[in-house]
Amino acid sequence: MTLDRFGYDATVPHSNGDHALEVLSGPAALIGANGMRAGPDQRLYVAQAFGNQISAVDLQTGLVGIVSPADGMIVAPDDLAFDSHGELFVTEVMSARVTAIAPNGTIRVIASDVPVANGITVHADRIFMSEFRPDGRILELSAAGTSPRVVAEGLMMPNALNLGPDGSLYFPLVPLGEIWRVAPDGGVPERVAGGFDIPTAVKFAPDGALVVVESGSGTVTRLDIQTGQTVRLGRTAFGIDNLEFTADGRLFISHFTNGAITEIQANGATRVVVEGGMSGPFGLAAGSNGELIVADGMSLAIIEPGGKLERPSMLLQHGFPGYVRGIAATASGLVCTNSAGAVLTYTPGEEAIVIAANLDRLMAVAVAANGDIVVCEAGAGRVLSIDGGGNVTVLARGLSDPTGLCINREGTIFVSQAGAGQVTAISNGEVATVVDGLSQPHGLACHGRTLFILDRDARTLLRHDLDRNETMVLATGLPTGPGTGRKINSLPGIANLMPGPLLPFADLAVLPDGRLCIGCDGDGSIRMLALRG
Repeated sequence: MTLDRFGYDATVPHSNGDHALEVLSGPAALIGANGMRAGPDQRLYVAQAFGNQISAVDLQTGLVGIVSPADGMIVAPDDLAFDSHGELFVTEVMSARVTAIAPNGTIRVIASDVPVANGITVHADRIFMSEFRPDGRILELSAAGTSPRVVAEGLMMPNALNLGPDGSLYFPLVPLGEIWRVAPDGGVPERVAGGFDIPTAVKFAPDGALVVVESGSGTVTRLDIQTGQTVRLGRTAFGIDNLEFTADGRLFISHFTNGAITEIQANGATRVVVEGGMSGPFGLAAGSNGELIVADGMSLAIIEPGGKLERPSMLLQHGFPGYVRGIAATASGLVCTNSAGAVLTYTPGEEAIVIAANLDRLMAVAVAANGDIVVCEAGAGRVLSIDGGGNVTVLARGLSDPTGLCINREGTIFVSQAGAGQVTAISNGEVATVVDGLSQPHGLACHGRTLFILDRDARTLLRHDLDRNETMVLATGLPTGPGTGRKINSLPGIANLMPGPLLPFADLAVLPDGRLCIGCDGDGSIRMLALRG
């Protein structure tokens, strides 16, 4: 039996006999990978804040099992740590709380009202956690759920922390690129070292050395806390979130961008334990050179015509346009929508430019022939057009959860209404229903006089002939959405840092050679349909 990344039976897609369904980017076992801990059963426990679940990885086989499911009590787990009794403590970064999972599976909340609860560590059964926010605190928690004790406060985004052999708590201040420490019983925090490229976590190696992961460069660095000297232990892709040492001294690295788990070996070589993939994928767009551009929440991904996948930028880098959901390509760069309700233009490596803000649950984006930007504002039930001066015009209102969007060569705008099960056409100020009776239509793509529709909930791809007004099924069993009858916890986001809700979006895009790309957010894959007629 093959399970998907939510722990359910994986679906097997089928296309009709006239079309070949291929895999462009394979399924992902994890939905991003955040904090990690070696468990008492020798498995590696991995928190997935953007997957709403905790998984455990067999380090020999790479097999992944679900510990806390995406529809369970724990929402957005970011970091975790075991005590001596085998109890697992988990920070819920978007719920401002910390929960405990007993060995028998019982779950209870031990702390609430701890904004952006992020890093957590346990030493001699004392529990310490950090708040990843500009005025962050380090707190000592009680397993009994009594009021937390403040160890330090006024810190600039402290992240995953660890107690050192000198008895101090060590932690990175992520945006400052620095490592700090403080006595666990309180005192004045002090700077230990700086100059790191987005350090996201620290842990002590079995020999007592402090190891820092640098998310901006993918570097894993050994820091001598006495001399300040650093040695590079290895390097992997950027987007590192955390690290963990097993009892035998092996070092493992997690990536929040793609869910990969990598071992850094003693000689600096890397071994992939869990292959990376898409956290979504969400919006898809065809580039002018035949590449596929993917809005993957916390990063952008580009798949070249030959299949090579690169991630040119990610959330923690300066200028990145936030948690990205919709994407469109122009001659001068990219246009994105994000979870904060902004429409932005963006070129990787540069500062994103906001052209509209404070909109309600933005989803798909497209660019009209005259350069105007068209977006779906799902929360307000509107479709908007934004001109080069930033002026916003309402093209349609009263829609039910408008989600997907495409514009054909005649200039007609097609919009999927996920809440109404319809696809709507907007032309010359008129709004008309094109296809009805769908379950939850998301992605749309235009190709000549053909409209392609991805029905996310029904896991079906449809082809609609605009001239004949005929609809046919091209593929079924696509791994989109959580599956029939399953309800995944909604991600509320983080106020002022990553506003939510962080909604899913299963999109379509047609490449210049006519191949249709299908975003399968259920298993994290991207499928491709080679049309033969």
